[in-house]
Amino acid sequence: MCNVSATTARRAPNTGEHPIRRPYRAAPTPTKEGPRSNRDIRGVREVQLIDDTGANRGVVSFFDALKLAEDAGLDLVEIAPNSVPPVCKILDYGRFRFLEQKKASEARKKQRTIEIKEIKLRPGIDKHDYDVKMKAMHGFFEEGDKVKVTLRFRGREMAHQDLGVKVLERVKVDTAEIAKVESDWQLEGRQMVMVLAPR
Repeated sequence: MCNVSATTARRAPNTGEHPIRRPYRAAPTPTKEGPRSNRDIRGVREVQLIDDTGANRGVVSFFDALKLAEDAGLDLVEIAPNSVPPVCKILDYGRFRFLEQKKASEARKKQRTIEIKEIKLRPGIDKHDYDVKMKAMHGFFEEGDKVKVTLRFRGREMAHQDLGVKVLERVKVDTAEIAKVESDWQLEGRQMVMVLAPR
């Protein structure tokens, strides 16, 4: 009988399974809103250049166009990336973005459903309350809404309609820069009603 002495190494049980590997995911590419500008314009050798005066310089190398923009203290902005070659313009990129955002904001206002808000006044309204109402009214006009101004008389105030007229005429003057009269004031029962619309 042979005595076999051997050191047996411990092995992990073989389950037939492979270690779990997480799928590779590339880091997200940062995105920049708006058109590409300056050195963000990549993979382009030549561009159709429009200078800061609006003149068409024809096809020039990208680096020549970039140098012209830098020399002028302005930016080279890609305004038609799908053209061959792409069309770039020399301009102030900050101002360009501001104007584009302003256009987009105005377009959204036009698409928005116009609402009619109501502001209620009294013939003897004090300065503080009047200022609060005017601030709210300006906010409505900036949002593109119309405002129905209602001035209500109570009791014996009906005998002093001239005071109500003065208040409404004051409203017209104080909103003249941002609003126009769509429907001038008229007496309806015990109240005067006027409708203003944003300019």
